[in-house]
Amino acid sequence: MFGGLKEKLQAARNRLGTSIQGVVAKQEPPSPETRTAEPETPLPQQKTISSTAPTFVDKVKVLIIERELIVSEKDISEALAELEMTLLESDVALPVSDAIIAHVRTNLVGKHRKIGESVDALVVGALKSALLEVLGKGFNLVEYVKTHAHPVKILFTGVNGTGKTTTVAKIGAFLKKNGYTVVIGAGDTYRAGAIEQIGVHAERIGIKIIQHQEGADPSAVIFDAVQYAVSHKIDVVLADTAGRFHTKSNLMNQLEKIRRVMKPDLIVYVDEAVAGNDAIVRAAEFDRTVGADAVVLTKADMDSRGGAAISIAHTIGKPLMFLGTGQGYDDIMPFDPAQVVEDLLGSDT
Repeated sequence: MFGGLKEKLQAARNRLGTSIQGVVAKQEPPSPETRTAEPETPLPQQKTISSTAPTFVDKVKVLIIERELIVSEKDISEALAELEMTLLESDVALPVSDAIIAHVRTNLVGKHRKIGESVDALVVGALKSALLEVLGKGFNLVEYVKTHAHPVKILFTGVNGTGKTTTVAKIGAFLKKNGYTVVIGAGDTYRAGAIEQIGVHAERIGIKIIQHQEGADPSAVIFDAVQYAVSHKIDVVLADTAGRFHTKSNLMNQLEKIRRVMKPDLIVYVDEAVAGNDAIVRAAEFDRTVGADAVVLTKADMDSRGGAAISIAHTIGKPLMFLGTGQGYDDIMPFDPAQVVEDLLGSDT
């Protein structure tokens, strides 16, 4: 996952490190071995020097440790330009790229490091801090369910063909493994195939499903699912809905009706990581129309660029909840920003 972006960020990391190392070479004092020899002059009578007095080498070491490296904007301007291009080529949204560059610049320009410390640690620390700022904190669904009144009602939205129905099943299996009971509401009543698909998923993972016939009112199906959860003391209701194109106002109005009837605790927007900036635009539109509390990106295992995962939380202000990483029910990964950044940049030592 994110293989292409990881390689490019590693290259940008090395480029920044090289630029700063050049500044180190200019600003560090010369070592005793490279100092220009001065003409010898007769020495005056000297007193006996204590064996504990600091030598010339000791003084130089102290000077190197205590001096601060001063990096100017000019020193790293080319490296920052290359980093910006790397981000944009990886489908990172322009506002997010700008935020990352500004954060890195702030952390590198000026007095930030004592000479003698690792240049790589300085660079990686700045990059990690910038990425964590734009990625946000993620969304811990298990913790949310644990700390909120049951049944927790979750409504899933998104456009056609992004893996929303499969994601509902995966999250159902995930919650079940974490000890919670789940019921699924088959709210995509526009297609008989969709009702059958979610029914097969529910049977395979051993979760109760509430479904009506094709063409039924999806709001009624989801209402029945909530009532079932209340009467049977079910922990979580997962409501699937028909995939809706964000440009079709009548379909968006239907989704708004479902929201009013269900009164969800969470609205989760589902899209494909490989959609890049299109996913960001659509997520923002859905958020404006019916709301969104968190995002799930499917097909993250197929997304070598990684731009949507990097961009979406910062751009629309909604946390990432999960990344879909394959076709199996276990192929869903809780989004951990710290782990993602560690995977992208590796060690800072």
